[in-house]
Amino acid sequence: MFTWRTVMRYKTRPEGANWGDFGADDQLGRLNLLTPEKVLQGVAEVREGRSFCLSLPLDLPGGSKWNPRRQPPVLKPVKRNEQSNIDYHLCQDDPHWTDVLCDHTVTLCTQYSTQWDSLAQVGSLYDLQGDGQLQSCYYNGFAATPDVFGEVVREPDAEGQLPATPAKVLGVEHMAATGVQGRGVLIDLEAHFGRQRRRVGFEDILKVMELDGVEVEPGDIVLFHTGFAQMLVDMGGDPDVHLLERSCMELDGRDPKLLEWVSSSGIAAIAADNHAVEAYDPTDKLDLPAYPILPLHNLCLFKLGIHLGELWHLTPLAQWLRANGRSRFLLTAPPLRLTGAVASPVTPVATV
Repeated sequence: MFTWRTVMRYKTRPEGANWGDFGADDQLGRLNLLTPEKVLQGVAEVREGRSFCLSLPLDLPGGSKWNPRRQPPVLKPVKRNEQSNIDYHLCQDDPHWTDVLCDHTVTLCTQYSTQWDSLAQVGSLYDLQGDGQLQSCYYNGFAATPDVFGEVVREPDAEGQLPATPAKVLGVEHMAATGVQGRGVLIDLEAHFGRQRRRVGFEDILKVMELDGVEVEPGDIVLFHTGFAQMLVDMGGDPDVHLLERSCMELDGRDPKLLEWVSSSGIAAIAADNHAVEAYDPTDKLDLPAYPILPLHNLCLFKLGIHLGELWHLTPLAQWLRANGRSRFLLTAPPLRLTGAVASPVTPVATV
């Protein structure tokens, strides 16, 4: 537990934030709502014993055309006796031994493909001490310096390497330790809007839920299906960026009714099969002195502690649920227990 700055971390919390509601030093946010009762509600949705993998192959989207900052995973052999430890004969000098071994190392961008964002992934500039000075901080009032990252060095060293900067608090390992298991609820936007490029607000979501008989209760994990990840699968590792930029729904983070619903509904976590859950438009200027480009991220990760999942592969599950008149399932989706990471690949499993 982190207690050395419990009282002094912030004077007042941001408007609409739940900082302190789960404890002054909480690092889980709304995952605290994944109680044993919620797990049992998820288990009660298992009737067929059929499981759906909700992860893309982690080498999709493919290449770096979609996001030049993020590269696909690279597998290399671990060295053994200065040789590749792939199909390695364990005892080469003794023909009586028949063992052969394989061992890989991987370079992995944690947000390249199917992922969870940790609560250290998106923060905001905020006046923690009420003195008019804005500083970078994250969920529950943890300041970037010194709480989360210590001193951040942005310049490479003499060898051109950036220093490792693991999160000291709010890293994805805390999420992993919960197991991230409970009742999932899928809202099928593609079934009603197709794959048109469109911002989806609260009224749209409410209409879809009413037509499909979808109910969301506190502690549920909500998944939004748009068809975007299925497009990546169909493109086979060669993404058509022009087409992708003109396809599929995104949540409208500028819709105050949508933000209020996310806040008041008690949702434990949110995931979508698109690349950012919400619409990202840095040219969307507001007549305000300061505001976030990603307002839904700001609300969820910074203010409420709601983890966000991106690029989940939801189409096969969505099609099965629709064919069977269902929207709920058991969801098991822990990230890698990678200490200090701000995000992580995930292989979610929906069981129906």
